[in-house]
Amino acid sequence: MAPRRTTARDRSRRVLSQNFLADPAAVALMVRAVRPGPDDLLLEVGAGRGRLTRPLAARCGRLIAYEVDPAVLPELTAACAPLPNVEVRAADFLAASPPAGPFSVAGNIPWSLTAAVVRWCLAAPGLRSATLLTQLDYARKRTGDHGRWSRLTVLTWPEYHWRLAGRVPRAAFRPVPGVDGGILRLERRTTPLVAPAALPAYRRMVELGFGGVGGSLAASLRAGHPRPRVDGALRAARIAPDTPVGLVWPEQWLVLFRLLHARKGPYSTPPA
Repeated sequence: MAPRRTTARDRSRRVLSQNFLADPAAVALMVRAVRPGPDDLLLEVGAGRGRLTRPLAARCGRLIAYEVDPAVLPELTAACAPLPNVEVRAADFLAASPPAGPFSVAGNIPWSLTAAVVRWCLAAPGLRSATLLTQLDYARKRTGDHGRWSRLTVLTWPEYHWRLAGRVPRAAFRPVPGVDGGILRLERRTTPLVAPAALPAYRRMVELGFGGVGGSLAASLRAGHPRPRVDGALRAARIAPDTPVGLVWPEQWLVLFRLLHARKGPYSTPPA
């Protein structure tokens, strides 16, 4: 049998990273992870044909569905026509301005744009939560599920809680992708774990720690703090001096920050 010829629609799907949810169980899992409230404003990224849009709209106050692909917009528009609380926007979500008030984000997002969507969410002052169906490996990386923690997760941990809210097998998508999906749940904390005024100093410490100077977290931190204070902080946080930076838990980073930036003792180093 001759191999199937790639069509223009196939190429478009690849460019747009479109893998539509086709399994009702996966849709239900995603809706449960989003947990929209009856008064919530929800922004859906990559609404596609509306498989997630309809059940999400039934649970939230207002939903704005973003879809940039003109090939699926007629089906999405028709699916949302009976839903008075849904607004379909044929626009690029990443180019949109965040709402002025509180809101949440959800969606089976284009996987090639995952990092950009996450950055948009983190930069939005009114964001309460984001529930994103991404590649499983990305969701695991950001939530420590591999046993390692990423720089972005540690940097934002005082303000946001990251967790893996579910796994979606690749057979649940059409077309079927090469990997499984993961539901990444990002929630803004009601009260930050670090005082807002101290957040810049915390981020500088994390950037220093992930800087790679000397091959270990201890060596990197000693580039900006006195050795005795670094060694004492590592002992208090139960971190061996040769521990790779990616194996340090977010909670341990918080301990390190409190100890390295305490304004007392002979080796005190106030935040810059």
